[in-house]
Amino acid sequence: MNPIEMIEAKKRGGTHRPEDLRWWVQSITDESVPDYQLAAWLMAVWHRGLDTEETFVLTEAMRDSGDQLDLSSIEEPTADKHSTGGVGDKISLPLAPLAACLGLRVPMLSGRGLGHTGGTLDKLTAIPGYRVDLSGEEMVAVVREVGCSIIGQTARVAPADRRLYALRYVTGTVDCVPLIVSSILSKKFAAGPEHLVIDLKCGSGAFMQDLKEAQVLAAALIAVGRRAGKKISAWITNMDEPLGAIGHAIEVRESLAVLAGGGPAEVRELTLALVMEMGALAGLGTAEELRPRLEALLDGGQAMDRFLAMVEAHGGRLDRDSPSRSLEIAPEVEPFRAPAEGRFSGIDTKQVGLAAVDLGGGRLRHTDIIDLSVGLEYVVRVGDRVEEGQPLLRIFARDEDRAEAARERLRRATRIAEEEVERRPLLLEYCH
Repeated sequence: MNPIEMIEAKKRGGTHRPEDLRWWVQSITDESVPDYQLAAWLMAVWHRGLDTEETFVLTEAMRDSGDQLDLSSIEEPTADKHSTGGVGDKISLPLAPLAACLGLRVPMLSGRGLGHTGGTLDKLTAIPGYRVDLSGEEMVAVVREVGCSIIGQTARVAPADRRLYALRYVTGTVDCVPLIVSSILSKKFAAGPEHLVIDLKCGSGAFMQDLKEAQVLAAALIAVGRRAGKKISAWITNMDEPLGAIGHAIEVRESLAVLAGGGPAEVRELTLALVMEMGALAGLGTAEELRPRLEALLDGGQAMDRFLAMVEAHGGRLDRDSPSRSLEIAPEVEPFRAPAEGRFSGIDTKQVGLAAVDLGGGRLRHTDIIDLSVGLEYVVRVGDRVEEGQPLLRIFARDEDRAEAARERLRRATRIAEEEVERRPLLLEYCH
């Protein structure tokens, strides 16, 4: 095959042979295929799709395009969680140490935020000294010693995905299920965990806003994961509201509260639900059996101790007596207040994420420099009765101009109703 044949075959609805897909990924990696032909193939795939076997071969070839972690020295069951991205989603921070306390080993490759969604690496970078750039060997050593490690995807992990995603972003082909699946799973396969739980966000702040679309993506992820021999399942979860606070240092502070046995109920509950599923996949017990054990690990401080040990192993510095005191958080300014009396019926969650960008806490381009100290705290939840002028979100900003830009966006995104409002559950659907 040559590039034109690859484009023509998919454009006309043909099925790529495994050897052709492997050659194609090699051509993507060594850049022997130019961007304009790769872009044409991406658009053909967007229109015609890939079947499960094509998606599996593409995923494995992308995994094999770069380095892979060697987890052979780890005797305990290995597990990971992937989130499709949301607003205020800091679940990886309490999840990894809690899973480690349960007996799992968690090697987690994470990314940075872009647009309205935050990135786990940015949150960890808000911790003084925390290194997200450990080598693969250093990461495995931390996993063996502490039980969990969270680092960034290096340039040598799935480099074919790096090039593909950059082109998908500028050619309008991001929202293509087989390309999403291969992008997510190629990196997770490179990290090597045996068990994987997907947190698939659905709602106004998520990439997938429609439940049926989320179900299709969940089914595709599970099919390819199982084809690769992984134990994999998914929870479709509600992203019609931010998942707690928004902003990097502020989200670390909230994660520390969860690890101390407190924090927002929805953050604690989702952390528990995902770790329960990780443990169940690994054969450590049923989800129902694992819940009281996990609650005790949070409430008893063991998960907090494990998180602080991971931070120290990465060179980070948090005061053990009062960890939040080590974080730089912008001063609180005048909050965003309810424009009218009634029931808080919701807010466009994507716009809340973009309000954090207005404050300086997010990227619109990969090269943007962000302020890790700014952000927002959600004060009310959907369905709550509010009075005119009552604070809905607390704003943490460096200056009033940025705060007012965020307020103006929030004004356009907020809905107050006269009638009762039903709040969607946090856990929408279990897929396996």
